[in-house]
Amino acid sequence: MTSVWRLGVLTSGGDCAGLNAAIRAVAYRAIRHYGWSVFGIKDGSLGLMARPLQYQELSLDLTNDVMLRMGGTMLGTTNKGDPFAFPMPDGSIKDRSGEFVEGYHMLGLHALIVIGGDGSLKILDKLCKQGGVPMVGIPKTIDNDVHQTEFSIGFTTAVNVVVEALDRLQPTAASHHRAMILEVMGRDAGHIALNAGIAGGADIILIPEIPYSLAGIAAKIDEVRAEGRSHALIVVAEGCRTEGGQAVTVVLDHEQRRYGGIGHDLASKVSEMTGLETRVTVLGHVQRGGQPAMRDRLLASAFGVHAVDLVAEGRFSRMVAWQDRGVVDVPIAKVVGGSCCVDPNGAVVHAARGLGIYVGERSP
Repeated sequence: MTSVWRLGVLTSGGDCAGLNAAIRAVAYRAIRHYGWSVFGIKDGSLGLMARPLQYQELSLDLTNDVMLRMGGTMLGTTNKGDPFAFPMPDGSIKDRSGEFVEGYHMLGLHALIVIGGDGSLKILDKLCKQGGVPMVGIPKTIDNDVHQTEFSIGFTTAVNVVVEALDRLQPTAASHHRAMILEVMGRDAGHIALNAGIAGGADIILIPEIPYSLAGIAAKIDEVRAEGRSHALIVVAEGCRTEGGQAVTVVLDHEQRRYGGIGHDLASKVSEMTGLETRVTVLGHVQRGGQPAMRDRLLASAFGVHAVDLVAEGRFSRMVAWQDRGVVDVPIAKVVGGSCCVDPNGAVVHAARGLGIYVGERSP
C-alpha cells in the first residue's frame, strides 16, 4: 500500500446525477477502510487555483446516505477556464497551471481523484502529469461518450428523463394529431437520443453521427399515417445539423454560441412537407438534474471504491471503467482521444431500424 493519508477529490465539467454518490463512495472507502483524510475540492480545478484554497474536509457524517439521492454535486463544478489558457478579467489569457499544482501541495495532498468527462480528464491528466500529481479518474457524462467504458455516471438518469418526456408527449400528440419534436442533449454523440428514442417509442431519431434527409422524415410520417396513426414522435439531438450540413446554434452570455434550435428548425419544415401540425419541446438541463437512477448510483459507488483502491495500490494515471458487467481500470492515455460516438452500423442502430424507426439515411 502506498503511503497516502490525505486524499483529494473533485468534480469537473458539466454536472449530472450520480456525482454525489461517487463522492460518497470515495469518502466511505478511504475513511472506513484505509483511515485516510479526504478533502473535497470546490468548483473543480478552480478550488486549487483560488487563494485562499476552496475545499472542505469530508466526513462520514457529511457524506451520508442522503447523498445517494441528491442530484448535482455538493462540491460544485466548472466547465470553463482551462488552467493552461485561463481567461482573465482584462480579456487576456494566462497559464495558471502552476497555481493548480501549488494549491495541491499547499493542501498537503498525496493523491487526487478526478470525476469528469473526456474533456476534463484530458486537461486534468495533463495538469497532473506536468506537476507530478498522482491522479485517478472516474468517468461521468450524460452523453456517455467516454472511451473504454460502456457506461458513464449520469447517462442512465438522463435517458430516463427523456423516456419520461416521451411518455408524456405521446398522449397529447395522439389527442391533437400532431408531430411532437423532442430536442435532447448530445453535441457530438447521439447516445441519449438513440437509447431514449427506442425506449420511448419514437418514430424518428436524428443523431449527429448519421445524416438524414427531410424527404426521409416525410416518408416515415407518411408510412405512420398509412398504418392508421395520425401522430408521430421525433427525437433529435441538439448537435444535429440541418439537411444541408449547417450547425444550428444560439448565442448565450458573452456572445458564446451553443448548440440548440434544431428542433424548431425542423418543425416548420416537417409541417410544410407533411401538413402535420408540429410542436417542439426542448428538455435542456432538465436532463442533468433530479434523483440519480439506480444504475448511476451503482456505477458511482463501484467506481468510487475502485478508484480509492487504485490509489492505495499506487496505480495512477488510470481511469475506472465499466466493462463486461464489472469494474475495471484503463490507462487514461487510452481515454482522452476524443468522444466515443454512436456506431452507425452498431447493434443499437440496427435494433432501431429493425423496429421501423427512421434513424437517418443508410450508408451506401
